[in-house]
Amino acid sequence: MGKKSVRKNYLYNAGYQLLLIAAPLITSPYISRVLGADNIGRHSYVNSVVSYFVLFATLGITAYGRREISYRQDDRGERTRVFWETKLLQLFTSGLAFLLYAGFSLLQEDRLFYLVFSLNILAAALDVTWFFQGMEEFGKIVLRNTVCKLANILYIFLAVKDRGDLIWYAFGLVFFLTLSNSSLWFSLPGYVDRPGKGLRPFRDIRVVLSLFIPSVAVEVYTVLDRTMIGLIARDFAENGYYEQAMKISRMTLSVITALGPVMIPRIGHFFQKGETQVLQGLLQRGYRFVWFLGIPLCLGLMGVSANLVPWFYGPGYEKVIPLLQVLSLLILAIGLNTLTGDQYLIPTKRQNLYTVTVLIGACTNFILNLILIPRFQSMGAAAASVAAETVIALTQLYLIRRELSLKKLLGGGGHYWIAGALMLAVLLAEERYLTPSLLHTALMAASGALVYLGLLTLMRDEFFLTNARTFLGLLRKKGR
Repeated sequence: MGKKSVRKNYLYNAGYQLLLIAAPLITSPYISRVLGADNIGRHSYVNSVVSYFVLFATLGITAYGRREISYRQDDRGERTRVFWETKLLQLFTSGLAFLLYAGFSLLQEDRLFYLVFSLNILAAALDVTWFFQGMEEFGKIVLRNTVCKLANILYIFLAVKDRGDLIWYAFGLVFFLTLSNSSLWFSLPGYVDRPGKGLRPFRDIRVVLSLFIPSVAVEVYTVLDRTMIGLIARDFAENGYYEQAMKISRMTLSVITALGPVMIPRIGHFFQKGETQVLQGLLQRGYRFVWFLGIPLCLGLMGVSANLVPWFYGPGYEKVIPLLQVLSLLILAIGLNTLTGDQYLIPTKRQNLYTVTVLIGACTNFILNLILIPRFQSMGAAAASVAAETVIALTQLYLIRRELSLKKLLGGGGHYWIAGALMLAVLLAEERYLTPSLLHTALMAASGALVYLGLLTLMRDEFFLTNARTFLGLLRKKGR
């Protein structure tokens, strides 16, 4: 454990998340113009449908495997057993899911398009990312994912030329995901042995199922939106607007959620050893991190959206602007509930509490979708998503109020709210005078960052200054 730095693993994961941000920045303007909002919406709808089958294929196994491996980092024999039992269970559930989806696809009018998405299930069956996350080996994950992501970007520009190439676009996304997941198998022999006798894949099926229930609930409010827009609004363009707005919101959020996979095995390790003081210190820094990055990203996205969307997506995507302004609120809500739920409740074996919170959020999302989508279409789905994530965040904070000081957790955001609000005021003033363009959006982003960080420096914010000094120190060492 001593050799594995949280900061280093975060930088690995954050670096890959930045690539995930850069990829849509490179491809989305091209794809939005070549395929059009209706085709993007059609892809989004079918992708939401296959997600339910992928959910059954994974069955909560990812969260379970990552947690159990983190408990056994120092025991090769035990982690070998856990790996193969977990993997055999995943292959079994993935096989069932594949057969069910194949049968479902053959009943559709556009069966070939639906069948292309079956590769998503194959990718889930081959996925061993959870093992390397549990071992805190993020460098290996990032390297392979980066190579496949760059290849996918190149493929899009070579293979997708007009509206008729939607199926090739869909194929490229799922093919390179499958390739990325399968490539990690070559690194496994250094960490696990060949499967031995006496394996029991269903040994902890109750625990796996207990983690599957919250996964279902999470899927409801992250994927069901797209399905319900398609079924209720019956307009693929509405799906397209929602998909494009959600894409920018999610890729901005990924800067924060990059911390999650890094923190989960570390928290699980300290929990298993009973080092509660260290664990609470990690969590307090985690919440401060969410405030520090989440507030400017949320408010900054609100401020630049009107300047960003017209040149980024092109004509016909004006509805994405208000959608993006609403969905930017997800950055803070998801940042908080990811930290509390995924990074604290699950590693500390309280997935039942986590399940309750996400079920509450899922019910909130479903009910609000039924009420709002018929009247407001994609905007109704956006409001429902924000409400659901906010309910989850507040419920989880209430449940841990006796374990962690909410005053410390929530009060730590004061400096960031002040700096963020003033930054937003500057951005809105700039938006009145700057025309939509890459240059002007970049100028707004740069000025917003300068205002925000400058105000934190004036307020002598301890968290920012400490990490800035550490970062500068690392740069000096590398420069020598």
